[in-house]
Amino acid sequence: MSTVAAFDIQRDDLSDPRVAAFLEEHLQDMRRVSPPESVHALDLDGLRQPEVAFWTLWHGDGDTRLLVGTGALKSLDTGHAEVKSMRLHTAWRGHGLATRILEHLMAHARTTGTQRLSLETGSQPFFAPARALYERHGFAPCPPFGHYREDPASCFYTRCL
Repeated sequence: MSTVAAFDIQRDDLSDPRVAAFLEEHLQDMRRVSPPESVHALDLDGLRQPEVAFWTLWHGDGDTRLLVGTGALKSLDTGHAEVKSMRLHTAWRGHGLATRILEHLMAHARTTGTQRLSLETGSQPFFAPARALYERHGFAPCPPFGHYREDPASCFYTRCL
């Protein structure tokens, strides 16, 4: 059995305190490496909006169940959504799990009629693995979309599905 097979992705309502703590770590990282005006990560309230669908990646079951990663899609308009809150616990990076989350998000987007996915990520070295992941999955650099504006601390990507 592969490492990836022991994991479960589920739609999440953001009520589990472990999810809140995981996302708070995500926000802390974003604030640590990005200028304040360039932090675009959604907090819990932002992720609870009706236009956002949120998933968690878990390992194990029962009392040993561990939250390993998250990912979300935010509907921008008919046929266009944004990838948000992609994060893996540092101990689980390098095992293909980010790919698994991203592929899950892309598959869900296809089933809901989304034709284009876009995203914003940082330009700093901290974000190099994320940029490489998105490029491996067919995302190409693009101009800012939606409410975003040109920002030297941001990179924008898009791809058709």
